[in-house]
Amino acid sequence: MKLARMGPVGEEIPVVLDDGNVYDASDLTTTYDGEFLRCGGVAAVRAALAGGTLPILNSAGQRLGAPIAIPSKIVCVGLNYIDHARESAMDVPAEPILFLKAPTTIAGPDDPIQMPRGGTKLDWEVELAVVIGRRTLYLESVDDARDCIAGVAIAHDVSERAFQLERGGQWDKGKSCPTFNPIGPFLDVSDGAVEADRTLTLSVNGTEKQRATTADMIRSPLYLVWYISQFMTLEPGDVVNTGTPSGVALGEAEPSWLTAGDVVELSITGLGTQRQRVVQYDTAH
Repeated sequence: MKLARMGPVGEEIPVVLDDGNVYDASDLTTTYDGEFLRCGGVAAVRAALAGGTLPILNSAGQRLGAPIAIPSKIVCVGLNYIDHARESAMDVPAEPILFLKAPTTIAGPDDPIQMPRGGTKLDWEVELAVVIGRRTLYLESVDDARDCIAGVAIAHDVSERAFQLERGGQWDKGKSCPTFNPIGPFLDVSDGAVEADRTLTLSVNGTEKQRATTADMIRSPLYLVWYISQFMTLEPGDVVNTGTPSGVALGEAEPSWLTAGDVVELSITGLGTQRQRVVQYDTAH
């Protein structure tokens, strides 16, 4: 089952995508957020879809928002693909590298990426995002993580490398600007979605930059959720970005940083596509 949110920014309604149709789920919930997941909302929506009680929505021309409303936090994993660690001139970490992105980075899958004021080294990163389905802390085993995950989606971990690497050593600075975490177009809440082997791709202006499979990860999404739970509480609706493969601008001999007018397209097998145009912050409103 695929959950999505449609409508203008701040006015999105919850919908279900199934068999080529868009179904309105707003009689069951006002939005897809942590409270919806905490209260068993996925099961209720699944039952309504199976029972044929969800009305079909005319979605022509509707904007897709992020499939999950703004979470309490976004936890990111750095250097989770060997080739990406190498292109970044960094060692493969002995333990996962964790950093946080501001929740206000969340954007729709096709919303413009805003170049931040003072930014000069804007970079792309396609990632598999995991959305947490229930409160998670101190999991005993990796297998326990399976029941804590609501679903998966595409995430674009946009980065401003000058802020990240040249402004005092805190990665969060280069990761938390507005629009720096487009997610969607939908959240796949099917059984086994988190363990499916998927291909990730990203292109800039039609030129492919990244291609890998989730099998290339150093540590699996289940392992990452277990690991993160040893250090912090994950709440329903929280997002975990599981790392990007090689092919980012930072790893190029002569980096081709994103500039206004560039178009970035991302896809992950079974999770749809994203398409974003880069705009200057001052002209984004």
